[in-house]
Amino acid sequence: MNTFMETGKQMSLQAWQNENSHILAGFTIRNGGFSTDSFQSLNMGFHVEDDPKVVQRNRRAFAEEIGFPIQNWVGTKQVHGTNIVKVSLQERGRGSLDFETAIENTDGVYTADEDVLLTSLYADCVPLYFYSQKNNLIGLAHAGWRGTVGKIGPKMIKLWCEVEKVDVRDIQAAIGPAIGACCYEVDEKVITEVKAALDGQEDNTVYSESKAGKYQLNLQRLNEILLINAGLTAENIIKSQDCTSCKNDIFFSHRKENGKTGRMMSFIGRKHHG
Repeated sequence: MNTFMETGKQMSLQAWQNENSHILAGFTIRNGGFSTDSFQSLNMGFHVEDDPKVVQRNRRAFAEEIGFPIQNWVGTKQVHGTNIVKVSLQERGRGSLDFETAIENTDGVYTADEDVLLTSLYADCVPLYFYSQKNNLIGLAHAGWRGTVGKIGPKMIKLWCEVEKVDVRDIQAAIGPAIGACCYEVDEKVITEVKAALDGQEDNTVYSESKAGKYQLNLQRLNEILLINAGLTAENIIKSQDCTSCKNDIFFSHRKENGKTGRMMSFIGRKHHG
């Protein structure tokens, strides 16, 4: 079931958004902004050679649409690693209107604070979302193939369980739109890393050989399996079926557009309620 529903300038993660959670979560699409050429039109990334003033305009317009002030956003400088940082009210505004102030060397963020919008940027990699309503925790992780085989998703779960004292049964996860196995061909080097991440576990839904030394890899499915191996139940995982390369009219795709393209943004925040 695809529970990311297209509304306005985003795919909204509606399953978590109810009157009890006060959660705002979703994934921007490429339409509804002001960028031109390769970045048309809702490019959210400052690091892709788009005009920074136009990116600011895109972000301000989106902040207004979702009703979450831009000064409350937190952004990171992603490096396809597995570093995860806990942020608080003090980090609000970092990376929201420029790249320079974003949190360095970080592909995962989480917070226990209200009125903080966590953000992360994508153009084919897998957006991971985490939520524990009981513990008032929300998190995001950026999982390309390197972050995935480095187990950034399981690392977030381990942090929450060990450091934040969360019961794993109280953690929900969502896997957002990303490049699908239909469009994602990788070589033997990547598959060797995938096999290592799976610890010898056989699953024919993760990859298949397309020709000698080449494989079609399903990163969304691989992340799902790794999250389950880390203790989540399948029922607590929501997974988008959208392929960012197939649906290039809706999403930016690094692979489909040969590296010259914009970025979508995953986001999650809890709004203060009186």
